[in-house]
Amino acid sequence: MKYFPKKLTITWIRNSYKSGKLTPMELIKEIMRRVESNDYRNIWIAKPSMEFIKPYIDNLAIKDIEKCPLWGIPFAIKDNIDVKGLITTAGCEEYGYLAKESAFVVKKLIDAGAIPLGKTNLDQFATGLVGTRSPYGEVHNALNEELISGGSSSGSAVSVALGEVAFALGTDTAGSGRVPAALNALVGYKPSLGAWSTNGVVPACASLDCVTVFANNLEEVEVVNSVARGFDNKCCWSKEYDDIVKKMPKKICLPKEDLEFFGQYKEIYKVKWYEALERIVSLGIEINYIDYSIFQEAASILYDGPWVAERWKDLGDFVKSNSGAVFPVTKEVLQSGGKAENTAVKVFEAMHKLQQYKMIVKDLLKDSVIIMPTVGGTFTRDEVRENPIETNSLMGKYTNHCNLLNMCAVAVPENTDDTVLPFGITIFGLAKDEGLILKTAEEFLEKESVKLAVCGLHMEDMELESQLIELDAELIGTTKTSKDYKLIKLNTAPEKPGLIRVKNNGKAIEVQVYRISKSKLGKFLTNITAPLGIGDIELESGEIVKGFICEGYVEKESEDISDYESFKKYKNR
Repeated sequence: MKYFPKKLTITWIRNSYKSGKLTPMELIKEIMRRVESNDYRNIWIAKPSMEFIKPYIDNLAIKDIEKCPLWGIPFAIKDNIDVKGLITTAGCEEYGYLAKESAFVVKKLIDAGAIPLGKTNLDQFATGLVGTRSPYGEVHNALNEELISGGSSSGSAVSVALGEVAFALGTDTAGSGRVPAALNALVGYKPSLGAWSTNGVVPACASLDCVTVFANNLEEVEVVNSVARGFDNKCCWSKEYDDIVKKMPKKICLPKEDLEFFGQYKEIYKVKWYEALERIVSLGIEINYIDYSIFQEAASILYDGPWVAERWKDLGDFVKSNSGAVFPVTKEVLQSGGKAENTAVKVFEAMHKLQQYKMIVKDLLKDSVIIMPTVGGTFTRDEVRENPIETNSLMGKYTNHCNLLNMCAVAVPENTDDTVLPFGITIFGLAKDEGLILKTAEEFLEKESVKLAVCGLHMEDMELESQLIELDAELIGTTKTSKDYKLIKLNTAPEKPGLIRVKNNGKAIEVQVYRISKSKLGKFLTNITAPLGIGDIELESGEIVKGFICEGYVEKESEDISDYESFKKYKNR
């Protein structure tokens, strides 16, 4: 029986393809099994089917895996984004239409080898941040089914978190590509406005809409971003941006005032925010404590001002003609855009006020980023049903300003191992500064992980490799130790090596280096028994990493296999 990790990553899938251990068809069959087992969670509107998927698998035969960064990688698409041959519903069956062409971004991903699986559930018409506003059912949180999944890109986020896809597309107008990431322990990336085409996307607020991506780690978000972005002359909102250059900001802005946390878990969220602050400060970048009110004032324009009229402009005729088909709370929000007070004068007043805010923020964030909690709390699905407007509004408290102020954002987990009550931060930058937010996120996440060198059964394709895969360890590469080590074969079943540092006549021994989170390293250590342990290992580059070492007392009773300079070579002798 083939082994599949609980979460699917681009790295694991590509490595498995290249080694011959996996085929796209085998992967899709496993995914379809997972989709069926999770059917009650209401993740999909158009579920994966072999009839739809097989032509994409067959097409891989004419693509070079080395030239296609997403060759054979399965992904999900939020059902307000067109996929050729599938009905786009935007969470409303009566609105549905058969897409004759795929959205520009979807085409780019397919051209890079990715396999589209189907369409995911969402808050109807992308109007909501909770994941419960859908006639196709409330989407269950991947980690705690009683809690909300976050929205509106609910199904997309949960499909990634449950290992049904390697990445998924969402959209983001007010936080829909970030809130579900935080609540399901994912990375959510919202590019600069216009960096990804919105051609083929059902508009929410067309001038603010972004297509976004969810993935299990930052590196894979960056892979998808590199493929998906690009100017589209058929999209009036498309913009040309310089290539992303990752670098640390000169300053990190943090709110000087105490933030509001909410819901029954607010005290837990507050503690996690302060823990995140400690890590942010430890990055060694100058901290600028700012008045956050300017961002709150900008955010209020989205729903408290006339901007909601933009939604009504695109959807009003349908709502008026199909009132019974629209989710009640969604209809209430959309109809507010048609109020008589949303005059042209009010629109221009809001536009001018927003322009002033943009100028202030542009000066404030020059060469800088601002970091906030992605959300200040969460709710059960029952709580949202009882109070749908207020709970949804609170979920957007720290997200709504982003697109209005022409900012980019990346949401990352504070603790990637938290499977109980995940909390995340969002790093915001100006539209041209995606390199700043990505590098800041990278450094923040790096603070949580360690490098681990292995020389025996935990190496790739060896018997215990699965222990590291299950803990989401990422293989960085193969290298050697410094020339100060002896490799011995222990008298164990199965055969295991031991790495001992020596003063004289040492060898450079082959090791593989993984990146593993600190908290998961603790779980990994429980599998290790004497005479093996974890200590410092010097690599040939001079870098010191954690890795397997062996107690010296077993040296005399063990076979010296140092001349092979690799346990794999010894095994394959």
